[in-house]
Amino acid sequence: MSTVRQIRAWLSARRRFQFVLTVAMVMLLTGTCVGLLMVPNPILPKLRATQQANAESLGQAQAGDPRLAQVRRTIEPFGQLVTRVVATGAGHESVVVGHPAQRSEIDVLASELGAATSAVTELWGPDWAQSTLVAVASAPAEFAALLHSVDMPSDVAAASIAEPFAPGTQPTAQRVVFSPDAGRRLSPDGLRTLLRHELTHVATRAVTVDGAPPWMLEGFAEYTAHRAQPHSFLDVAPTVTARVRTGELPTDLPSAAEFTGKSAVLAYEQAWTICAFIADRYDEPHLVALYRRIAASKQDPTSEDRILQEVLQTTRADLIADWRAWLSPRTA
Repeated sequence: MSTVRQIRAWLSARRRFQFVLTVAMVMLLTGTCVGLLMVPNPILPKLRATQQANAESLGQAQAGDPRLAQVRRTIEPFGQLVTRVVATGAGHESVVVGHPAQRSEIDVLASELGAATSAVTELWGPDWAQSTLVAVASAPAEFAALLHSVDMPSDVAAASIAEPFAPGTQPTAQRVVFSPDAGRRLSPDGLRTLLRHELTHVATRAVTVDGAPPWMLEGFAEYTAHRAQPHSFLDVAPTVTARVRTGELPTDLPSAAEFTGKSAVLAYEQAWTICAFIADRYDEPHLVALYRRIAASKQDPTSEDRILQEVLQTTRADLIADWRAWLSPRTA
């Protein structure tokens, strides 16, 4: 019996000890919370900054960045985040975001983003946000989700997107998204050039109507991308060069249908040469003015002819003839 009493006494003592320990822990935690509430305000930002620095050291994006808030739910399930904040002129900042596996592409794009923004602004003007989110996807599903598209062609290396907006207002939630294999398919120079192309679409989006002629939209973006770059005519338009050298000159401006499928490469090159010709023959302000008129609505040959006469004082037929004559000596 004495042994039973000893066991009961030991269990009772243990329960009392556990109770006392629990009460002590509650009091300690309560005191800690009260102490934090009484910490002077100047100290709290330092604590928060330390927490943010720790998160950033792990490759996580700043939780409070409003530009990232719109895409975090899409990209975080695909893995840890890497972010770069880039000054893009006139007090603006842009962000490049992706995942550790795309760090090399992120670094290339971040190093180019400031110069690319300035290059677009120099040609187009300052009436655009100049603060862009650039994302590098790690998987086709992430690429499609960031672009809100389920039928994005597999050969697309990058695209830009804006949330729906009212005519005459600035678009919101604009971003440029690079595909998961963009870094494998393109050299660093190719990534930089493509970034400028897509930033041009971002800058011009407010005055561009869906369905406007792609020879103007894509040609202008290509012109901006290669402008002031050490790229020769042959570098930018090898397909056009080869065709013109065999006497196969274009007979018309490329149609919208030609910008898809096997004809897309030639159509994009032709569109660039059209805009390069206009800038060379008339000047860049005339090219910008023509874009603003052509991109403002869907066009047909008749409406294009009218706009060309108003902006360039030439007809559509004469523009094509002069463009053809301009091509020959540059492809010789």
